[in-house]
Amino acid sequence: MPYLYQDSKPRLPTVPRAAHPTSSSGKTYKDLKQDCLRRGVLFEDPDFPACNSSLFFSEKPPVPFIWKRPGDIVKDPKFILGGATRTDICQGDLGDCWLLAAIASLTLNEKTLARVVPLDQNFGPDYAGIFHFQFWQHNEWLDVVIDDRLPTFKDRLVFLHSAEHNEFWSALLEKAYAKLNGSYEALKGGSTIEAMEDFTGGVGEMYEVKKAPGNFYEILEKALKRCSMVGCSIDTSSSAESEAKTPFGLIKGHAYSVTGIDEVSYRGLQVQLIRIRNPWGQVEWNGPWSDNSPEWRAVSPSERKRLSQAALDDGEFWMKFEDFKVHFDKVEICNLTPDALEDSAAHRWEVTIHQGSWVRGSTAGGCRNFLDTFWTNPQIKLHLTEKDDGQDECTFIAALMQKDRRKLKKLGAEMLTIGYSIYESPGKDGHLGKDFFRYHASKARSKTYINLREVSNRFKLPPGDYILVPTTFEPHLEADFCLRIFSEKKAITEDLDENVAIDLPEPPNPSPSLQETEEEKHFRMLFEQISGEDMEIAAEELEYVLNAVLKKKKNIKFKNLSLISCRNIISLMDTSGNGKLEFNEFKVFWEKMKKWINIFLQFDFDNSGSMSSYELRSALKAAGYQLNNYLLQLIVLRYSDEQFQIEFDDFLNCLIRLENASRVFQALSVKNKEFINLNMGE
Repeated sequence: MPYLYQDSKPRLPTVPRAAHPTSSSGKTYKDLKQDCLRRGVLFEDPDFPACNSSLFFSEKPPVPFIWKRPGDIVKDPKFILGGATRTDICQGDLGDCWLLAAIASLTLNEKTLARVVPLDQNFGPDYAGIFHFQFWQHNEWLDVVIDDRLPTFKDRLVFLHSAEHNEFWSALLEKAYAKLNGSYEALKGGSTIEAMEDFTGGVGEMYEVKKAPGNFYEILEKALKRCSMVGCSIDTSSSAESEAKTPFGLIKGHAYSVTGIDEVSYRGLQVQLIRIRNPWGQVEWNGPWSDNSPEWRAVSPSERKRLSQAALDDGEFWMKFEDFKVHFDKVEICNLTPDALEDSAAHRWEVTIHQGSWVRGSTAGGCRNFLDTFWTNPQIKLHLTEKDDGQDECTFIAALMQKDRRKLKKLGAEMLTIGYSIYESPGKDGHLGKDFFRYHASKARSKTYINLREVSNRFKLPPGDYILVPTTFEPHLEADFCLRIFSEKKAITEDLDENVAIDLPEPPNPSPSLQETEEEKHFRMLFEQISGEDMEIAAEELEYVLNAVLKKKKNIKFKNLSLISCRNIISLMDTSGNGKLEFNEFKVFWEKMKKWINIFLQFDFDNSGSMSSYELRSALKAAGYQLNNYLLQLIVLRYSDEQFQIEFDDFLNCLIRLENASRVFQALSVKNKEFINLNMGE
């Protein structure tokens, strides 16, 4: 699958209100709706049609689904009925409880909800069968337009639905998110925090409940007060345990939302409680402080009212915080802004974002376990200059996200195992080489390599310069990524993607015939035999000469040079323009050739006659060419084989083309300079 070059320059977050239209027509929601109203038709989305390809990519529907508009299902459809609340989210026949848990959390913040679910939509007089929703994706907000045809079976919605049968905002939101990711099936299985970030543009943090800090209750309390979105789950030890029900009514491997946290007076003591919601809309905790537990009888009616406690089978329940820590394993918090939850003071965080790619053969080096290729990964320099207030260290969050993997599921893509390492900078510019990582340990790293969309961790390091290396666990795995750096104080980041630079030695003058070396005399004899009196040879003759000489060199194991290579050599060295090579031109080229052969042998570590494409950056630098990731990726795609090896013939062609390109560039630079000087009157 293709991976396009990503501009790796650091960027500021986009302006919150700038949502980009995603319709293939290029039209906005407003334009599309007006067009439908003018023509008197209901919108039909050509980008996400009402057919099986929008439902599944690896299977067929278990029963024949019929796509219907809300008005064909109920008599009086409403977009939102009595406000959008967490009880509007009931799971259907799709394994996307992670998404539903995030939607339930979304309803707790009216401002955030209104961003994702624009409220100026309805089934009123200006109804045109078109709705839109907004999602954050990799540093930009997207406006996703859909029609309102929904999959049904026997006049009931198949997937997400509201407890109120004539309310449709949640079902339409799920459809828009399915469109964003390619299909409904693409939503099967996931992490709640993934959808939370897509709803907010926030940054996620994950806690293992059994290893949580002592002030974990306060952390959750502060997160909910700041309108952060919070989810929780119970681990499974095997796939057989997925969605297995415990004796206490909890579901393993299932995504729940945390919707409240509070204290209640119980028999003279303050008891810490936490409120959880099952997106199924039913199946609840049956232990202490559950809906019908005797503990509530000792709580005053006013307290029960304050806590909205009711004995309803609606999927929402209270439980003692201590019991929560015993029964749940993971908590995911998505901070709308990554303010420090440990500190009561409000912070304005600085944010920079890097877009990049791991490309096989050039920048997909894998983790530190693979030293020979680890150094080829993208490298980001982080300047920490200001200490936190009253502290000796600098706080920042590094969040590494792999892009579009859910959308690529239909092509067989899975979430890659990703992570990163942070090293103290040696103080020099440019991409760090293999030896640096061989002899220097990391100063910090992601807690684990894991196959989640995003890996994020909070760090405190002394002021200074650091190098962050984002990687997949295994090498040779391709993906695009987005790296976000949140820092409490101003931090400067830059990509160590080297500037393009050319540093070639002046070509040597050919030696006079009386001062020729034995090697040059041997070449002269070959030339005289092949070329005749004019001492010029064509590409076919050059092929014979070079291969005849190279075969006699015992330290070289390459295959024969190709005719294409010889034609490229003539195009590089031919100064007369007759398509042939004079002997003096050949002598100049042979000096280049010897240097290039030595460079190739230096990086042919196993003397196999080929070099690893991951060494190409260093080999080209030794030849005088400093390239950025984009050019390097293009060259590797052009010249390496399936095993990421480059033979000498391809290496030679690469160098010839680079030298030809450098000559054109230098000639254009001279002309531009002359033009500027002329216009300035010099």
